[in-house]
Amino acid sequence: MSSPSVPEEGLPYHLILRGGRPGWWRPVLGALALVVIMLGLVPLLLQLPFALWYAVSGEPVRDSMQRLVDLESPTPLGLAYLNLVLAAAIPVSWLVIRTVHGLRPGWLASVMPRIRWRWFVTCLGLAVVSLLATLVVSAMVPSSSSDPQVSGSVNDFSRTTRDFLLVVLFLTPLQAAGEEYAFRGYLTQAFGGLFRSRWAAVLGPALLFALAHGAQSAPVFFDRFAFGVVAGVLVVSTGGLEAGIAMHVLNNWLAFGLALMFGDMGSTLNPTGGSWWSLPVTLTQSLVYLGLALLVARRNGLRTVTEQAVLAAPRGRV
Repeated sequence: MSSPSVPEEGLPYHLILRGGRPGWWRPVLGALALVVIMLGLVPLLLQLPFALWYAVSGEPVRDSMQRLVDLESPTPLGLAYLNLVLAAAIPVSWLVIRTVHGLRPGWLASVMPRIRWRWFVTCLGLAVVSLLATLVVSAMVPSSSSDPQVSGSVNDFSRTTRDFLLVVLFLTPLQAAGEEYAFRGYLTQAFGGLFRSRWAAVLGPALLFALAHGAQSAPVFFDRFAFGVVAGVLVVSTGGLEAGIAMHVLNNWLAFGLALMFGDMGSTLNPTGGSWWSLPVTLTQSLVYLGLALLVARRNGLRTVTEQAVLAAPRGRV
């Protein structure tokens, strides 16, 4: 016999936590635990092997560690460290949903509950199509001479460039997935479970996503908030993280690729300037992708709710 607090019908993605252990306070506790672990414990744990490596190599540990975490003038190793920290949001989110809500970690991926790989590959293709539309719009809007991220000449291909390229190619997808698991995954379900609202589940994490990027100009902040809103709508409308992860991966590949070719990595990681003229370009990419993804998902009959009410996982099982 099911609990009266758990509906008999399937649950949409943003309400999945309703099928876990009862208690309005659980999403609050889970969100706080996610923030504390990601800001405190994860950086410390990931710095330990780097410090050990520097010590064994005979390099000055203190100076090397300061260089590692310097995002103003990042090194390939520093970018790798940053990506690993953000990628750690995946297992941390799994831990939170399992321990706080008693749910299988797969429920963060989608309503199946797992990553729907065929749909993810489809979304990567749609992201490329939206990128082509972005290139058309970017050729029509005025460029900003104050944008420090892109110069007019191609950078030399050096050993450092090669190392950055390898980090971007292999670790940036994990970094993008980590951010999606945290913001569009657990936090979307936490806001949805707490407020029982689709829009709270979209707007709350989008605002936190923009704020989490630190000091930034108004155009950059709005751009990141808009990205979070579009990604959030995709998640709750398609029933999983695949579309958001695909868009995030391609967006970061493009940004870092442009930085390696025409600009510098420090300005890309810390865009404090920015121009309002960049918004038509980025919004074109996001909105075209949003429309295509929703259209294809609807035509393919993509499942957007769970098959039945989600129940807390039995004790001792993941």
